[in-house]
Amino acid sequence: MKNKGFRKGTAWLLSSALLLGGLSVVGQSAAASSPSLIHSNFANVNILSSLSQITSSEPGATTTEPGVGTLAAAQATTYSAYNLTGFSAGNPGGGSIAETDSRYKKVYNATDLAQALKKGSSIKVIEIMNDLNLGWSELPTAAQTSPFAAHNAPLTHPVLKKTGVSKLTIDGFDGLTIFSANGAKIKHVGITVKRSSNLIIRNLEFDELWEWDEASKGDYDKNDWDYLTLEQTNKAWIDHCTFNKAYDGIVDVKKGSNGVTISWSYFRGDDGSSNSWVTQQVKAMEADKASYPMYNYLRSSAVGLSQADIISIASGQKKTHLVGATEFASDNADLQVTLHHNYYQDSQDRMPRLRGGNAHAYNIVMDASGLVSAKSKITDAMEKAITSKGYHFTVTSNGAISTEGGAVLVEKSNIIGVASPIRNNQTDPNDAKYTGKIRAVDTIYTANGTTFRGNSDTAGSPLAPYPAAALTFSWNGFTTLPYTYQTDDPSTLISRLKASDGAGSGKLSWTKTNWLLTSY
Repeated sequence: MKNKGFRKGTAWLLSSALLLGGLSVVGQSAAASSPSLIHSNFANVNILSSLSQITSSEPGATTTEPGVGTLAAAQATTYSAYNLTGFSAGNPGGGSIAETDSRYKKVYNATDLAQALKKGSSIKVIEIMNDLNLGWSELPTAAQTSPFAAHNAPLTHPVLKKTGVSKLTIDGFDGLTIFSANGAKIKHVGITVKRSSNLIIRNLEFDELWEWDEASKGDYDKNDWDYLTLEQTNKAWIDHCTFNKAYDGIVDVKKGSNGVTISWSYFRGDDGSSNSWVTQQVKAMEADKASYPMYNYLRSSAVGLSQADIISIASGQKKTHLVGATEFASDNADLQVTLHHNYYQDSQDRMPRLRGGNAHAYNIVMDASGLVSAKSKITDAMEKAITSKGYHFTVTSNGAISTEGGAVLVEKSNIIGVASPIRNNQTDPNDAKYTGKIRAVDTIYTANGTTFRGNSDTAGSPLAPYPAAALTFSWNGFTTLPYTYQTDDPSTLISRLKASDGAGSGKLSWTKTNWLLTSY
């Protein structure tokens, strides 16, 4: 009877913490939560039979709160997985201010957003209230002014040719939080952050910024559309966001930007469904092949790819994180990026690609299983025919890359199907100045039906750096990381990050004030 009573008391505490703490799991009630879900949400909570002590049981945790029997303590322990850490630790964003504060702006449309982000604005918190379509042709006249500008004009996608694409510049802000309580979607715009500090972007989805590239024959070197670019920026936290397929990069970090953390985010290619973004593009080209020479050639007997093949091959994301835009730039040494608890679904490259500086990737998943299937559709004969015409249409498969003296640590992560998971040179393996330092630690790598778990410097490791001789790993500018962090077992990452409270936008349904906090 004592055990039965304890289980009832424990269940009451857990369900009450969910309700009073402000956290719920989208699509499930507390009463319907499965044992695995309860374990996921409360993995760090040990409840003693006396209900008088709550401790953290994460590896390396030291916090114990004896005598605390409050729900607030349970909440704090539960939410701690979402604390801001990494190089952006200490970033306050716009602070936790009330909705009634004049510095808090609720944005319902492009005009609201333009006013809030105008250079010199006093706004500290921007809450995106609903989906925003921000293509240049979609903007009202009142919003077609700074900080908005017309971006490179779309050339091929039937939707973007109507909506246009905008460039939104966030310039000179110090202390700003942009978030949505409902996982709102932002479309048809590339955002550049310049000369800013203490920026937080949370719980947003970015979509519809890709089109087929005929202009540079599939090299995707024309439009320069990235969802987010950070330049000369110090302290930026991008958290619980979803990024769909883009023309160029997803989140790039340039011009010495430092103090960047990207966490609990989902990066995904196109799903190839009947009305997906890539499928819409391919259908439009199929109906007018003469206007798309590269596509027409791929469909011709010279190559022989089917419409479905092209959708599959084109669906992966070409580039993800470029950290350092220019070779040997003097400010590359300042670059700092932490990636943690991110899921990369069918990203072909750059998770991250670092030039100088430091990058730390822990508890991330690189899942290239879809790319492996797509790559198999291109035979050697097809590839030869494609390249003979100067076209670029293939599937790249790189993981984390360190070059030009950069330092990248990949720690306790899970890599699936990536052909070159750990690279250390992109230019000339025989020229040491182009080689970077990179090490993988306790990482799972699965490819060609075999699975390895271990380090990159273990004898015979498939994670050994490629293609240059490995450099001894060390950080640039410090001997140990300047922040504390706790890691999960890499074998749990896929289920954890795909869970209903895992990586991506719209996963956590909690009070608005929680999105303004950086520690729980």
